[in-house]
Amino acid sequence: MKYQETALIKEQREIAPGVYSLWLQTEHIAEEARPGQFVSVYCHDESRLLPRPISICEIDKENKTLRLVYRKAGAGTAEFSGYGAGETLRLIGPLGNGFPLDKGYKKVFLIGGGIGVPPMVELSRQLPGEKIVVSGYRGGDLFLKDELSRHAELVVATEDGSAGTKGNVLDAIKENGLTADAIFACGPGPMLRALKAYAEEQGIDCYLSLEERMACGVGACLSCVVDTTAGKRRACVDGPVFCASEVVW
Repeated sequence: MKYQETALIKEQREIAPGVYSLWLQTEHIAEEARPGQFVSVYCHDESRLLPRPISICEIDKENKTLRLVYRKAGAGTAEFSGYGAGETLRLIGPLGNGFPLDKGYKKVFLIGGGIGVPPMVELSRQLPGEKIVVSGYRGGDLFLKDELSRHAELVVATEDGSAGTKGNVLDAIKENGLTADAIFACGPGPMLRALKAYAEEQGIDCYLSLEERMACGVGACLSCVVDTTAGKRRACVDGPVFCASEVVW
């Protein structure tokens, strides 16, 4: 079930250049949220009509709080970054379908690229079994490094080689000789396409959280339509997590 709420900002801070960590006190959303879901956050500036979809990084059901980690990329997220503790944001959520937690895999790659890294934090905490988080960054600002390593082995790739493997997440997997029974991933399109191909080569299951442009977040605007083997589907309500074998690129 999704809710529209006015959430209280408990804390906000910049954790890497242009990347912000935002803790929100909710009434119902945190209690209902699952790893891989997202919320849509509305601007106070009424000239910006559409909400901004932001993935859920951490969930504290006991205290009814959510952590969002986002990159300041446009006018909407720039507005959000200016707010502090005690102020409020209007949001709707939890939205979409998250990652499957009950497949019984013994070992899973949790792969995040760029701003696709935050969803791996809560996923690494809730997913049973052995987990290897493979995180890809542009440079050495390894945001969420400590959180990711709490519940899983962490392997890092950086494009500039300033930390971990120089290259992408697949380079890190191959360099370290890593194997797993499945892949759960979130990140930019080229990374997800490469992971789909890798999973097919290895004969393992793969679930991808697609970073489509989700304008309304509730399936009405059709801006996030994805081609699948079952026809056109909306990432915001049918996803954002899809089995890679279903996605047609």
